[in-house]
This record gives sequence, C-alpha cells and structure tokens, in this order.
Amino acid sequence: MVVDKMTISWATSHPMQRLFVRSRLSAGMVIELDRGQANYIVNVLRMVPGDPILLFNGEDGEWQAVVADRGRRSTAGLAVEAQTRPQPPPFDLLYLFAPLKQARLDYLVEKAVEMGVGRLRPVLTQHTQVHRLNVERMQANATEAAEQTGVLVVPPVAEPVDIGDLIDGWVEKEGKRRILFCDEGGEEQDPIATLRGLPAGPLALLIGPEGGFSDNERRYLRSKPFVTPLSLGPRILRADTAAVAALALIQSVVGDWKSGGG
Repeated sequence: MVVDKMTISWATSHPMQRLFVRSRLSAGMVIELDRGQANYIVNVLRMVPGDPILLFNGEDGEWQAVVADRGRRSTAGLAVEAQTRPQPPPFDLLYLFAPLKQARLDYLVEKAVEMGVGRLRPVLTQHTQVHRLNVERMQANATEAAEQTGVLVVPPVAEPVDIGDLIDGWVEKEGKRRILFCDEGGEEQDPIATLRGLPAGPLALLIGPEGGFSDNERRYLRSKPFVTPLSLGPRILRADTAAVAALALIQSVVGDWKSGGG
C-alpha cells in the first residue's frame, strides 16, 4: 500500500498514534507489549489507560485499541476494539538499491516504504561506497515509516547481495520477475511508454549508486532478457531522488496509483 486517497482520508480523520505489532489482531484481545514498546507507549508518548491507538501487523488490517489498565507492576497492554481498515493486497514490487551513506540511506528506506514497495534488498556494485550495512536499522526505519504514514505493510529488508550473484541467480530465485534497470546512460527516452509496453508480471526496480553503474555492469544487465532499461529523463539525479522518481512512475503506470489506486 502507498499513500493514496484512502490513506489521505485516514490521515485527516485519524490523527492518533499507530503501532506495528507482531501478534494477530482481532476484537476483544489484549496485546501484551514487549519492554521497548511499553516504554515507548508510557514514557515517550505519555499515554495512559483509555488512550486510543491504532495497531497493524501487516496481515489483519488496522485496528483501534486503547491502552489497558494493567496495574503499576505489569507490562503495558493494549485492548483491541474494532477494525478501522481491512488489509489491502500488497503491490509486489521488489526494490533493489545500492547502499548510500547513513542519513541518505535512512531517507531512501523511508521513502521506499511510503511509495509502496513490497521488499527491499541492498545490492553491492562496483561503485558502491558503503559495504558494511546495519540491516536491523534499515528494518527499524521501514517499520517506523509504516507507522507514521498509514501504510499497512512493513516490507522486509534482505541481506546485501553482490550484483553479479544477484543477476546470475535471478531466474532460479525470482522466476519471471522483470528487473527495471534505471540506466542514466541509456538511449530510452520515454519511461511511460517503456512501462506500458512491459509484459504482465511481477517487477523489481534496480537503482545504482552515486556515480552510477560501471560500463561492465551496464552491458551485463542489458544482455539479460529479464532486464528492461528505464530512463528517468535528461537530468542526472541523485540516487535517492532517482528512487522516488522511478517509484512514482511505476506506481502511476503499472502499480496501485493507476485508476485512482486500489
């Protein structure tokens, strides 16, 4: 899910806190929070028994709950009351990206979640500047982005993979999923025409590092029948800007923004 008309409507009518939980959700149950979540609810948000909060787990939609009165010595709990939104079908987009330096990497993960990707995976290329990655931090950023933007799915973040290993094992692991390869040096001029001409099927978006892909990488990618080059126009974009631009194009033409979303 992305920030579409439904989410805009949600944001204006439900200005309350949201929390991702790992338990199943249904009316009448009480969610026991772990120490970190309990501290966040009680000491950071300063919530007290009876305060409302929205919960989601990526499977059961969104539910309204209230902080339960568990006693001073008990871990904080949340009493689930009623569903506020059903779980939407996810847009199955795999986002492949060359890691950036930390602040911009945090931004990149946040925006990818907001734009509706289904999975994230760092890809190490010849010009990648950052090779030691904290996947747990990226996953935490993805969760926080979902909590803050009305998204009902937290995409998983996979371990980094070398671009050669990724492409060599692609068909075995991903089947007929097509890679959209953002090639700033390509001759393709109309990204909308490219997207409209794609065969039906699952997609992956590949964004390179600062400095772009090497010539060898570009040739190798273009030699694969499951790779389609995608132009983002005449300007040279920063990697994080290119990601947002490409995701917006994909969602508008073949994703869940088309025809008003859904």
